[in-house]
Amino acid sequence: MTKQQIDTLIKYYSDYVTSNGVIDNDLYAKYEVKRGLRDISGRGVFVGLTEISEIVSYIIEDGDLIPCEGKLYYRGINIEHIVRGFIDENRFGFGEVCFLLLFGHLPLKKELEEFTALLEENAVLPENFVRDTIMNAPSRDMMNSLAKSVLTLYAYDDNPDDISIPNVIRQSIRLIAQFPLLAVYGHQSFAHYHNNQSLVIHPPKMGISIAENILHMLRQDSSYTALEARILDLVLVLHAEHGGGNNSTFTTHVVTSSHTDTYSSVAASLGSLKGPRHGGANIKVVQMFREMQENVSDWHDDDEIAAYLEKILRGEAFDRSGLIYGIGHAVYSLSDPRALIFRRFVEKLAEEKNRREEYVLYSKVEYLAPRIIAKVRKMYKGVSANVDFYSGFVYSMLDLPEELYTPLFAVSRIAGWSAHRIEELVNTGKIIRPAYKSVSKQIPYTPLEERGTPLEKRG
Repeated sequence: MTKQQIDTLIKYYSDYVTSNGVIDNDLYAKYEVKRGLRDISGRGVFVGLTEISEIVSYIIEDGDLIPCEGKLYYRGINIEHIVRGFIDENRFGFGEVCFLLLFGHLPLKKELEEFTALLEENAVLPENFVRDTIMNAPSRDMMNSLAKSVLTLYAYDDNPDDISIPNVIRQSIRLIAQFPLLAVYGHQSFAHYHNNQSLVIHPPKMGISIAENILHMLRQDSSYTALEARILDLVLVLHAEHGGGNNSTFTTHVVTSSHTDTYSSVAASLGSLKGPRHGGANIKVVQMFREMQENVSDWHDDDEIAAYLEKILRGEAFDRSGLIYGIGHAVYSLSDPRALIFRRFVEKLAEEKNRREEYVLYSKVEYLAPRIIAKVRKMYKGVSANVDFYSGFVYSMLDLPEELYTPLFAVSRIAGWSAHRIEELVNTGKIIRPAYKSVSKQIPYTPLEERGTPLEKRG
């Protein structure tokens, strides 16, 4: 078959599936199917229990859901208090948060020192791994590169299929330590082979934080300011965990429940996080603002900004999706606590990077977008800026390449995934297997010669 014939055939079957594969929306209501595992108010359907983190976005009064300011707890501790704790003590917080998520309590000073040393010892890749795996057929998407590297690490593990808790903890600590290397080296390989940039591979340094090492390994001159490192550390802390119901963490539970190996579980979660509706959203925010800056002449004019936001909502601007990226969340309504924490530090970085005017535009959109959405669309709950609204802006001010935005999310979230994998194995639950109601009609089998000719049907 010629390429044109193949394309014609694929186009025909694509149109056929599109026109014949749509299920009547009324059937979802008839069979009380909770699409997205959420009810009409946006509240998630309970499918499990967890002690790792808690998200609070509403209170119940007289049986009614009342939206409230969002709160996030890691192992029962308010994330705002965790952040204030290590910032007030002038420490980096990501290592402490990894320990807290994995083991369920804040580390003692000696425990934190030992855990930090353990991460440093494991921040190394197998011999020739960079050359043989990361630089071999480098992907144009860093998330695919990261998944390939994770799956390949299975082959270097002497005991990869052992799902005993000590072995999974060993694997988890190693992956937490290796993820910064996999992400940064994956990007360096991409930049060299696809963008013709110089190939620079810096080994990680001992005695500095994971955030500092990311900036050290990524930049040719290894330089960074104290504020840059502190804010990147904050990014890692705020993205480390977000309940068992988010798409990638739920994937961790689903895949782990089959008792597969750690590397397969993590690769599956990476595939989920890659999606623009999940971890890829921060890139969309930056791209949306880039186009907005080109089309809004006065960044201080609320009316002009609001008019452009309405165009986005009506599918007349940006990517025509009708979405204002970074605004709204599946769980939070009045506020996302991570975004509120971020906001206090973003302004400082914007001042340091001479991007104050862009920060003002972000602030105006954060204020105007929920009001525009409420006016244009019927909403069952309020909307507010989510963590992706500011994280992409932070990454751009840190001069991080867009290809690394979502992988950096994974560098952080591997801590939460690991904690949830361990929790699923400790509780030895059933394999996760929800039901789907079939709404297709049962029809008799038709012999091949009696089915007609598809080409005739296509004309």
